[in-house]
Amino acid sequence: MMAGRTFGKGRNVLVAAMVLAVVAGMVGMSYAAVPLYRLFCQVTGFGGTTQVATVAASVVVTPGRAIRVTLDATVNSGLPWSFRPEKPYVDLKVGEQTLVSYVAQNLSDRSVTGVATFNVTPFKVGAYFDKIQCFCFNEQTLKPGERVLMPVVFFVDPAIIKDRNADDVTDIVLSYTFFRAEAPEPDRREVRAPPSPATPAKPL
Repeated sequence: MMAGRTFGKGRNVLVAAMVLAVVAGMVGMSYAAVPLYRLFCQVTGFGGTTQVATVAASVVVTPGRAIRVTLDATVNSGLPWSFRPEKPYVDLKVGEQTLVSYVAQNLSDRSVTGVATFNVTPFKVGAYFDKIQCFCFNEQTLKPGERVLMPVVFFVDPAIIKDRNADDVTDIVLSYTFFRAEAPEPDRREVRAPPSPATPAKPL
């Protein structure tokens, strides 16, 4: 009888351990879901997610294929900023490295931190839109009234020419949306976080 009870207790402990392992695994997967989804989008261009490149020097410019990139800017209602592209669009050749800038200004009387998300449309060109420099996903803190330039350097991969499904693409829309980031600590409210070295914001 005692052996049976001991066996029963051991089985209960094993079941409890298995349940805890499953719960821990589910929690771990929930934390990993966002970065894994972002990695999937970056690799595949899913949902208009652009690619990341370090240099376009080896990319051959294709003179026979020109594309207009229209620049779009949106600010979430929770962020007291103005945000717009310096110019509404840029025309470029496939493979040509191009620099554009967006202008952001803090319209409030205190320092505010924002962070931008982005995508390109049509979604099918996300895999061919390569950014060398970008301010996206980097928190940007602006002092009261401060106005800065935020540069973006990109090119359209010549591989797009081999994709028959993209033959109709003559215009790509590059969209950024700025949201308010987590509120800073009270003693850091007036301290501006340094911009990423790869994506400097330039005071105007």
